[in-house]
Amino acid sequence: MRNSVADQQDERLRRPGGLRTVWLGDTKVSFVPDGAIQGRPSAWLPDTTDEFWAAHPEYLDASGHLVASLGGLLVEHGERALLIDAGFGPHRLPADPNTPNGTMQGGALLDNLAELGRGPEQIEAVAFSHLHPDHIGWATRPAPDGDRPTFTEADYLVAEPEWDQRAQLEAAGTPKEVLDVLAPHVRTVTGEQEIFPGVQVRITAGHTAGHAEFIITGGGTRLIAFGDSMHSPIQVDHPEWSCVYDHDPARSADHRRRLVAELEEPYTIGFGIHFADAVFGQVRHDGHGPAWRPLAAQDAGEHSRRMPPARIVGGPSPHARGAR
Repeated sequence: MRNSVADQQDERLRRPGGLRTVWLGDTKVSFVPDGAIQGRPSAWLPDTTDEFWAAHPEYLDASGHLVASLGGLLVEHGERALLIDAGFGPHRLPADPNTPNGTMQGGALLDNLAELGRGPEQIEAVAFSHLHPDHIGWATRPAPDGDRPTFTEADYLVAEPEWDQRAQLEAAGTPKEVLDVLAPHVRTVTGEQEIFPGVQVRITAGHTAGHAEFIITGGGTRLIAFGDSMHSPIQVDHPEWSCVYDHDPARSADHRRRLVAELEEPYTIGFGIHFADAVFGQVRHDGHGPAWRPLAAQDAGEHSRRMPPARIVGGPSPHARGAR
């Protein structure tokens, strides 16, 4: 018989992510939900089979889809604030049988930022893991009272190879007119560059030509915000499975194997922006179920003993499923 902890973990794999916060010493890191997208599992991860998913229903919602969160990661240090990725924006797309997707809806990011005590004008920079539409949505929306985009005071930080090869992004579905909205505000960054106190860029091409991860350190703990290097917690168990949206599946899989090993190291937390309601977690290959172990508020005591300065708070957000 399954225990209640396992049942709770399974439930988190089937619902969109809520507001959750991790403290790394004095640095506050929060998932800011915008909405969710459904994926047809064997289409999103083409190397899987219907038989596999029938044996693992814990990853699927009531309609048989994978659930992936949409949103951003807010990093706060004193009065300063950085946002990593900017959600999908106030849009809704119905399920399309000609794509790997079910329904897709955003719109809650600004409400959830407000719940964290931040207005968009208080964000000094928005850093993008890559420039797919579900990561740049709010950054291309106009602010209510002007010509600038929503984050009126922010530079837009994009990995140099991502910006240089944006023609590939257009071919993959990011409209040129959307990239043109970003262009006046873009400042390109390079690998290993520190873009905010304790936040370093790491370029990990595979999902896109210039996909970036962000290494956030504080209080003796490292958090790896790995963007779309992984789309589902099941890829922690099977890093060889690439997503249908990966630009270079072989390169993506090679990086994912290294990433999973890195996430198993001491004093390391992962952040998977699309990981349903299990966005913050650790990798533990100990024979007791899936390797991705989501952090939760009730884990704070044990987590603090392993990594003294870190603690996590939060849970499902009142705005996580809604549209603005």
